[in-house]
Amino acid sequence: MDRMIHTVMNSITNMQEKRTISAQNLANLHVPGFRRDLPTDGETRFVAELDSLNARAFQTARAAAQFSDAQGFLDSTGNPYDIAIAEEGYFYAQREGGEPGLSRRGDLRVGPDGMLRDGGGQMVLNADLEPIIVPPNQGFQVTEVGQIFIEPLGAQPGERVEVAVIATMIPPEGMRLEKNLDGLIRPAEAEMPAPDQAAKILQGTLEGSNVNATEELIASIEMQREFELNIKLIAQAKELDEAGASLMRLPS
Repeated sequence: MDRMIHTVMNSITNMQEKRTISAQNLANLHVPGFRRDLPTDGETRFVAELDSLNARAFQTARAAAQFSDAQGFLDSTGNPYDIAIAEEGYFYAQREGGEPGLSRRGDLRVGPDGMLRDGGGQMVLNADLEPIIVPPNQGFQVTEVGQIFIEPLGAQPGERVEVAVIATMIPPEGMRLEKNLDGLIRPAEAEMPAPDQAAKILQGTLEGSNVNATEELIASIEMQREFELNIKLIAQAKELDEAGASLMRLPS
């Protein structure tokens, strides 16, 4: 009976990870550019004992974090500091003290220090992978290739000055990406590629999360039913074990 119980407990452990991922997705439902996390299946290995294989099979290794690359809903906001990438591609972003990574978040803000950041506080990087400083201005424009033009304070109408180019890239074919603990996306088995400026940027548009609330809620209901089934299996294993013990008990 212990084999049955251990198998059920392994199933419950795997369900715990799925519940965590589902809760993470629902918590980021309204975060611009958020990419829906997916459960990782990992590997199944047989437990060996005395150089012989038994009937137990458990998930003992975890795969890299996976995510959905489906595009979220594009909402036209009219705000010049809202930008989005049409179809494929990523922005380059970086947290304080961290390494550059990829992001789809485009709700930009200019801080008191003039540094361009997204709504999560991550620095938006230029084509040289350096932070972007935006001087005080009375007009802000981003082109499809990422060029930032401003109209300086007191400038003549139509006068524009280029201050930076927002770094973008489209991952090469075959490159596997994974989401890291800081929320940024990086290549799984390669170095961060240089910007290629191949992504198309839309100004005045904001991409929403690609999380489907209905799918996540249905998945939560299904996981609850699976959990209840596993608990019933544990109770049944207990009953079978007690029945077997009573059969082997010496008569009193």
